[in-house]
Amino acid sequence: MRFRLPHEVSASIVAFATVFLAMSPLNLPTWAIFITWAGTFLLGGPTRDNAVKLITATTAGAGFGVAAVLLNQATGDMFGSTTFGRTVALGLVIFVVNGTLLAAGRLRALSLIPGMFFGFASLFATYFGGFGFASGNLAAAFVSSAAMSALGPLCAFLGLRLMFAPAAAEQPDRRAAAAEAASEASAGG
Repeated sequence: MRFRLPHEVSASIVAFATVFLAMSPLNLPTWAIFITWAGTFLLGGPTRDNAVKLITATTAGAGFGVAAVLLNQATGDMFGSTTFGRTVALGLVIFVVNGTLLAAGRLRALSLIPGMFFGFASLFATYFGGFGFASGNLAAAFVSSAAMSALGPLCAFLGLRLMFAPAAAEQPDRRAAAAEAASEASAGG
């Protein structure tokens, strides 16, 4: 007989464990894990292919976020140092970077455009929110947000693994268990 832990409990155990990554000195953006955890289930559940797609997309998106920050730093005063002038410059940066990100989504490896936006937004929130192992450092924000985003698919897998812990003498059909749990998680159950 298999032991079956409710998904609400197994996912919450994994979520509980991630909180410690936010403690000093790491100060990591653990919320990025939850974004990609949810994204994993939007893709149909934790599989190797879904993890690769999501990690590739979020890392690329974080890279586009870095480009946006650097471009904004370089062009922020091109229309003057007033709030309006800086806003126009930022708007143009976002226009160019957003369009480039969307165009990059035509490439097969980057076709998961929502995942790129997960990474883009996570980079911004990490950098401007003061998160990461070196607050205010753009490279540290990139590494921190990309690493936490990459943990989401792993946490989705671990939550399911806890949910369907095998009995001592039994090896569960992992594909069937993962499909069942993904179905339940998608349905809110």
